[in-house]
Amino acid sequence: QVQLVESGGGLVQAGGSLRLSCVASGRTFSNYVMGWFRQAPGKGRELVAAISASGGNTYYTDSVKGRFTISRDNAKNTVDLQMNALKPEDTAVYYCAADLRSKGVPLNLNSYDHWGQGTQVTVSS
Repeated sequence: QVQLVESGGGLVQAGGSLRLSCVASGRTFSNYVMGWFRQAPGKGRELVAAISASGGNTYYTDSVKGRFTISRDNAKNTVDLQMNALKPEDTAVYYCAADLRSKGVPLNLNSYDHWGQGTQVTVSS
């Protein structure tokens, strides 16, 4: 069983920065594809960024390219999301997720089978 625990959310003004962190349990973290999703009120859950098991491949949704950076440390079982130049439309609950079976960087929400509890990010204008 894999457990994921997020931290780092909060309230920030537009243009500011936040860094989200996710710690994963499990001995084979280096085999997991990791993703950060978000869900705004009244909207579906969307993939924001994902990183392959080795860290060599990444994906970003268009709206965050150039502003957000996903990274992982397989020695520490952590995956981070550095968020810069935040906008009010980035306001959402952010979730860390793990895909234990796929190769590469899957974009389908259903590929991710372990989820954290979520952390709130609120960007004020």
